[in-house]
Amino acid sequence: MGHDPVFWGVAVFSVLITGVSKGGFGGLALLAVPLMALVISPIQAAGIMLPILIVMDWVGVWTYRKHWDRKLLILLLPGAILGIAAGGLLAGYVDDRIVRIFVGAIAVLFPLYAIFKPRGGDAFIQNNRPLGFFSGTVAGFTSFIAHAGGPPFQAYAIPQKLDKQIYAGTAVMFFFVVNFVKVLPYAMLGQFDQTNLTTSLILIPIAPFGVLFGAWLVKRIDQQLFYRILYGLIFAVGLKLLWDGLI
Repeated sequence: MGHDPVFWGVAVFSVLITGVSKGGFGGLALLAVPLMALVISPIQAAGIMLPILIVMDWVGVWTYRKHWDRKLLILLLPGAILGIAAGGLLAGYVDDRIVRIFVGAIAVLFPLYAIFKPRGGDAFIQNNRPLGFFSGTVAGFTSFIAHAGGPPFQAYAIPQKLDKQIYAGTAVMFFFVVNFVKVLPYAMLGQFDQTNLTTSLILIPIAPFGVLFGAWLVKRIDQQLFYRILYGLIFAVGLKLLWDGLI
């Protein structure tokens, strides 16, 4: 990394789009690690991003402190913690390409399901508690491996038809807990060496600007348009992840 302008350009852009995602546009966060993985290893990219994500989470928690769904969090978080534990145990054995293909498939299929879903499909998801636990588990696992827990979370949360601010706030609270739980296993795996932490500290001041800009956009965009944009972002990111995993 050092003085490499390409790395720093990619890193700054990744932090900004992740901030916008944390502010309410959940699909964008998936791009950060794949973008940084173009210039450094995916594992190092994940290690650099985690402290930055935690700072963003605090900004998001303050921004949405009055807008979140308690019942949905209680359903999803136990599975997420289980998924993080599984990710920590399997981290040395899971190929990055497999994770990208898996997450990319979810991200591509979910918007297609939303468009072509059978009648009553959302009702089936809304009332399916085992599916909620499973979605949380997958989100925790993929978040641990590649900070890519967005699509599994969204696949269950979006059909709940929450108000756009409640949805955004619930996502913020969910990933605040997930990222906090990831700190200990990441440290045990040596992700927080001096190089990674120094890079994180340099990039952290950029983080709040993206979060606040994302939250500003959520408040001003029509709810139907908000979900259309979200579906489009999820689909585009899914194609990118599938491409990276397969090629």
